[in-house]
Amino acid sequence: MFMEARKSLTQIGSLNEKPLHASLKQWCAGPSDQFEVSVDGFVIDIVQDDLLVEIQTKNFGSMKRKLFTLTADHRVRLVYPIAQEKWIVKLPAGGVGEGVRRKSPKRGKLVDLFGELVSFPKLIANPNFSLMLLLIQEEEVRRFDAKRAWRRKGWVTEERRLLDVVDRRLFESPEDVATLIPSELPEPFTTSDLAAALGRPRRLAQQMAYCLREMGVIAQVGTRARAKLYERVAGSA
Repeated sequence: MFMEARKSLTQIGSLNEKPLHASLKQWCAGPSDQFEVSVDGFVIDIVQDDLLVEIQTKNFGSMKRKLFTLTADHRVRLVYPIAQEKWIVKLPAGGVGEGVRRKSPKRGKLVDLFGELVSFPKLIANPNFSLMLLLIQEEEVRRFDAKRAWRRKGWVTEERRLLDVVDRRLFESPEDVATLIPSELPEPFTTSDLAAALGRPRRLAQQMAYCLREMGVIAQVGTRARAKLYERVAGSA
């Protein structure tokens, strides 16, 4: 059915992969899985029997064409990590001396998915597509680059490293995604209400509302002081 895999498990990471991607591939892999398999003109991270597994650490938009093409004829699972806890490591300037490691106060949540899912919210309705979210602990390694001082005062991300997988959630339908709506949310609600219930910025709440509306999980039912009002669609959760 598929072309022969070009890499074995012991060779994972040899295709110029970033450490986080390579580590997640190893974490997801089973003993009989194949890696870097060519399917319909695309190279697939992992093939598990008839399931194609793709790992994406950011930028869902770059995968849109690939996923839509593959899900026409194959079962595809997208694996996406969210940093529940993060440690930031700043490398010493010039590589001399010891680096500095500190824990970031930011904590990722499953709902952070919607910042990426805006690229293809309707795809979750395709029975051939599923989404695995991994809550992880990670290190983010940064180096100082004086030429890019406009960003984080010159500190740029060099790589991300997996420390541990804390939890995982599988989403196979819009109804599964609907479980991420806070139970205490009033009806109807605005994106400001949603942001408050999530404990997240309104920008993310707007992205979440857009995705849920595109999935048919919520519907706009009016406005309140120019803010759109939404309600859950019966049977969506």
